[in-house]
Amino acid sequence: MTWPITAAAGVLAVAFAAVCISHAYAEPPDAHPNSSAADAVILQRGRYLVRITGCNDCHTPRYAETGGAVPQAQWLTGSAIGFRGPWGTSYPGNLRRTVQSVSESQWLVFARTQRLPPMPWFSLAAMNDDDLRAVYRFIRSLGVSGRPAPAALPPGAASATPVIAFFPQPDVRNASTPALSHESQEWSQP
Repeated sequence: MTWPITAAAGVLAVAFAAVCISHAYAEPPDAHPNSSAADAVILQRGRYLVRITGCNDCHTPRYAETGGAVPQAQWLTGSAIGFRGPWGTSYPGNLRRTVQSVSESQWLVFARTQRLPPMPWFSLAAMNDDDLRAVYRFIRSLGVSGRPAPAALPPGAASATPVIAFFPQPDVRNASTPALSHESQEWSQP
């Protein structure tokens, strides 16, 4: 009657092999002893970058008007106030929704893609990958909130929302200053 002992030994051998394999592919618990501390540093860096680069000025309703006195829970939800110029009307997007819909690597491409004015996409394009990742992770940590921003409108289209007009104006203090039209050579559309 060696069969039950042999079967038991086989079951133990298979169990032992499974445990060994699972441990071989698992990270030891102390593989990243400071991961939560490192994550906190990255999130703080992202928060700092969002604040100093002016993301909130357009992407957070009433941020600029209140001197930044908007609770963080309301940051980066986009705005229905449009920016009208020779390019049409553009709206600050809801970045909290955007980052939830793209991966970190997709964000690096998205953040560097040319946008309509007044978005300073060229500033994001100049940021290094680590800074853009920190911004992404911070915004993502805020979670989804708010509605999507309205879609951009072509030149001449009427907006159902308030707009800020970006057209050169003559200097009213000097009557001899000529006004630049939006068709002037001063403007080149992206």
